[in-house]
Order: sequence, then C-alpha cells, then structure tokens
Amino acid sequence: MITMPTLLEQIADAPRGPGTVAFFDFDGTVIDGFSAGAIFKERLRRLDVNVVELWDITSAVLEMRVRNSTVDNLMDKAVRALEGKTHEELLEQAYALFRSEIAAMIFPQIRAVVHAHHEAGHLVVMSTSATPYQAVPVCDDLGFDDLIATIPTVDASGVLTGELDGRSLWGPRKAQAILDWAESHDVDIDQCFGYSNGFEDVPMLETVGTPVALNPDKDLEREARERGWPTLHLTKPQRGADVVSTVRTVTALGSVMASAGLGAALGILGRNRRTGANVTNAMAPALALAIMGVKVEVEGEENLWSHRPAVFMFNHQSTLDAIVVSGIIARDVTAIAKKELSRDPRFALLGAVFDVAYVDRSDSKAAREAMQPAIDKLHSGVSVAIAPEGTRMPTTRLGKFKKGGFHLAMEAGVPIVPIVLHDTGSVMWKSSFTAHSGSVRVTVGEPIPTTDWDPTKLDEYVDDVRSFFDRTLGNV
Repeated sequence: MITMPTLLEQIADAPRGPGTVAFFDFDGTVIDGFSAGAIFKERLRRLDVNVVELWDITSAVLEMRVRNSTVDNLMDKAVRALEGKTHEELLEQAYALFRSEIAAMIFPQIRAVVHAHHEAGHLVVMSTSATPYQAVPVCDDLGFDDLIATIPTVDASGVLTGELDGRSLWGPRKAQAILDWAESHDVDIDQCFGYSNGFEDVPMLETVGTPVALNPDKDLEREARERGWPTLHLTKPQRGADVVSTVRTVTALGSVMASAGLGAALGILGRNRRTGANVTNAMAPALALAIMGVKVEVEGEENLWSHRPAVFMFNHQSTLDAIVVSGIIARDVTAIAKKELSRDPRFALLGAVFDVAYVDRSDSKAAREAMQPAIDKLHSGVSVAIAPEGTRMPTTRLGKFKKGGFHLAMEAGVPIVPIVLHDTGSVMWKSSFTAHSGSVRVTVGEPIPTTDWDPTKLDEYVDDVRSFFDRTLGNV
C-alpha cells in the first residue's frame, strides 16, 4: 500500500509531457459507487421503466452476481432500453443527473491525482465499460483529455438504435482498447499509468507500465499484493446523514440562531445594527464550526485586513460557505444574496441582523437598484461578501461569474478580495442539510484594486479574477 503523497511524488517523477498518459477506470475508481445504478434509480423516479425492462435488468444483475458473469448481458439490455431516445436528450439528462447525484459520488482526492498528472504535462484518459451518457459529465468536470467507452449506435438523425457499436469494453476488451488508443496516438504504453478498482481490470493494469490498484476490491487487492502493484484507498465522499452529523448540524444551526438573536437584541438596545452584527459574527461562525467538527485553515489571512472596506468574492459550493466566509472576515461585513434566501428560515434572521441586500436575479433593473444600499454600506466602512456564481455549484468546477459584484466594487471604488474555498463541498455537499466533520482550506488572494478600471474592459477583469480562482483550485 502507498500513501497519497507517495503517489503524487511518483507522478511528478515520471517522464513529463503528453507521452505519458494516465488511464482511469470510472465506476468505483473515480466515483464511489456505480453510475448505472444512479441512472436507473432516476429513471424509476421518473416512471421511465416498464415492467419488462425492470425484470430484464434485475435478472441480468442477479446473473452477474450469482454466476460472476461479464457485464455484456446487462449492458445489452440497458442499451436496448435507450432505443428511440436522442443523443442530445440523453446528454442533457446525463448533465442533470451529474448535478443532482453523480457529482457527490466523486472521490475528493481524485482531483489531486488528476491535477498532478496535468501539472506534469501528462494526458488523462478515462477508460470505462460505461457509456458516454454516464461518463462525459464527470470527464468534463475533472478535465479529462479523452474518453474510451462503450458506444451505443446512433443513427444519422441522432437517435439511438438500441444496439452497441461493437461490444462493451469489459476486461480484456478494455485493455485492447487502451492499446489501440496508445498506438493511434503514438504513445509508449510502458510509460503510462493505469488506475482501477476492479479485479476485472487486471488485463488493463497488466498493459501499462505503472499500474495502481485504486480503491481495490478484495480480489484486486489480493492480486495486487501478489504482483507487487501499489494499492491506495481514497477517502470516500461524505454523503447523506448519520446520527452524529445530524445532531451536530442541528445543534450548530441552533447556536447560529441563538447568536443572531443575541446580536439583534444588542443592536436594538444599543440602537446600532452594526454592533449587533459584529457580536453575532464574533460568536456564531466559530461556535457552529466547532460544534460540527469543522476546522478552517486560512492561507493569506493578512489579505483579509490589508484593505477595508472591500468586496469579498467567494466560490460557492455549500450552505457551509456563508459560515466559513463570515467567520474569517470577522467584522464589519454584510452580504448580497439572491431574493429566494429572504424566505429561507435558516437565513432570514441572519439577513435581518446583517442588513443583507437581496437581489431578484430575474429582474436586472431591480438588481442594479438593490446595489445602491450596498454601495452606501461600502462608503460607510462596511465590507460586502458576494458569491459571483450566484448559486451553489456541485463541484469545485466554477460556474459563470456574474458581473454585479464587479460593478459594485468599481462604483464604490473599493478593492476585490478573492476568497477561494477548497473543501466546503466535501464537508457539506450543495444539496445536503447535514455537515460532516473535516477540514476546510481557504486561500485569500491579494486585494485587487478597481479604482483605475475601464468599464469597457469589465469582461477582461471578470475573466482575470475567475482565472485566479481556477488556478488556485487546480482546475487548470
């Protein structure tokens, strides 16, 4: 068994450049679980499965488990059910399921492995028996360079025929597909890495120069031990709710509400809302994070204080973001938030204490008018925190940055301070109401002056700031 630092060091020491390729299996290796199961459950939820197909799929799964047969029968039946659907329709459904389900299944540490290969100039290729409709969104999100997959046949009008173009890439056929890919790209296979979790991929791992049994099942772990292949188990993504995390989260939320109530009362008694907000901010984030068992490590903390007031911009993955960001900014801060949050009972009291400006994203004129109180706040010495993506993203892959916060900083004449949140989505996923214990890394960039900005070049400034987030997150 090897450690993650050892693997990353091994990647860095490998020959640099695109002549070295890392081939990754998908299910169980890159994601924790099986994408086909998530897709089938979603189809059941939509009542898109008839009784005959349900029996066919169930019997094929039982055959695999009881007889230890290949995936061919199951894949044939699953693809047959796609007959008549369009390529575009299936891709659209794939991305929707990725955002709601599959993204949460990605092993968090796999990003570091992929990033290490990209840093070394290597190509990263997914090789899987799954179809593109399972794998493409994950490939896009993680930045894979190519995909080797089982391909359903699509006719000239973009409609699936219910048949496969060839056979499923299972076992030796996947290994051969990798060899064919390497030959067509003039790549020395002995210089390549291979990652898989399943015993069926022994032929694939035999093919490459550096095999790694990643999250191996029992049979592959035994085989790897006999052959001297390195093994590594990644930390599983934290999904769902357990008793401890649920109790901690509910208690933490209660502490936030209690702190907000105290802050509001002190603000009313002292006739100073800012005092109430600062009291809340001094208590609520630290107490809530401690109760949830979440540690925050901040790099560049001095940048939080060097130029105030400022517009603090953070990437948005989780409900936890607001707690982390308010905690590190510490005092004299308000926020701009989407109008829907004004009706969220978890946020309403805090919104009142911090005098949050709510923006109707569907009405651009109203959104601009809502900015004026925020400009006034900045002029009075109160900083503003804003998530330029405008909504929570399913992974660290950034969404499009909206320009409102940039206009705000420019009009108020204050700097933008980027706050990069690395791990909040791993501790508390975007659709989850439960936080798990863990560590959150935060990188605070240097303040970016806006006083000399040319309004006609705003798109360039937005791209520059977004690029800083991408580089810091390892997305490029």
